[in-house]
Amino acid sequence: MSRALVLGGGGPVGIAWEAGLLAGLAEEGVDLAEADFTLGTSAGSVVGALVAMGRPAGEIAAPIFGEADRPREIPSQVAEERPGAPNMMVLLQKMQEAASGERDPQVVRREIGEFSLAAQTVDEETFLSGFGRQLAQAGDGVWPGRGYACTAVDTVSGDFVVWNAASGVNLSRAVASSCSVPGVFPAITINGRRYMDGGMRSGTNADLAKGHARTVVIAVRLAAGEFGDRMMAPVRRELSLLEEAGGQAHLIVPDEASTAAFGMNLMNPRNRPAAAKAGLDQGRALAASLRDFWGR
Repeated sequence: MSRALVLGGGGPVGIAWEAGLLAGLAEEGVDLAEADFTLGTSAGSVVGALVAMGRPAGEIAAPIFGEADRPREIPSQVAEERPGAPNMMVLLQKMQEAASGERDPQVVRREIGEFSLAAQTVDEETFLSGFGRQLAQAGDGVWPGRGYACTAVDTVSGDFVVWNAASGVNLSRAVASSCSVPGVFPAITINGRRYMDGGMRSGTNADLAKGHARTVVIAVRLAAGEFGDRMMAPVRRELSLLEEAGGQAHLIVPDEASTAAFGMNLMNPRNRPAAAKAGLDQGRALAASLRDFWGR
């Protein structure tokens, strides 16, 4: 039985929650890192790469718990009132347009690409250095031995791309491109083109797991109500595609405690310890209901 793990976007706070969630599940005997294929988008590309390289989820989460004793400064590039900050409502509006299908998604992604390239951000090398540290265990350019892929979008054409071991792309650069939130982080240069966050196509891109017998999809949902439903619509369509292809899909979204721990800014690193702890608790609580689904 082939199994897939899909990890969606959610900024630095989403990374913390996903790491805690996987750790809580693993503590209770449900190790999603055993997936035959792991797909990461944005924040999920970081967590996905680490677990695919064999890092236990508890080891990924442990340093994040430790941040509670030494609160991190909010980086200038994610500060909401930083000088030259673009109007992020423009990005949210365009993401909604693409998700709803009211306009051609590729056209919208090209417009988001223009927004990305016009933004004042840190330089690429500064942004890339952080991913180099996180993925150093693999060695420069070395991809995980297990099946792993991450997603990005070409800023000029709006084309959606999937990076994997066969792509011939440096792992740190591929993951950075998947995490390049337009307006916040720089687009990443790969083979002469610049790429941005794969979440501009979908928060999870779960349809790429089609063909696997069982897929667990982890999606960060920040808002409830109509806005949250609109942003989750592509994810639900992707789950339907997995099931239409003969597979089974299980969706995990943040519970009430996790959502409260996130705060309103998924880029705020000071919310990471609380998000990781909430994820840990949620994972522990979910394990019993997931054990039969994930078991061999």
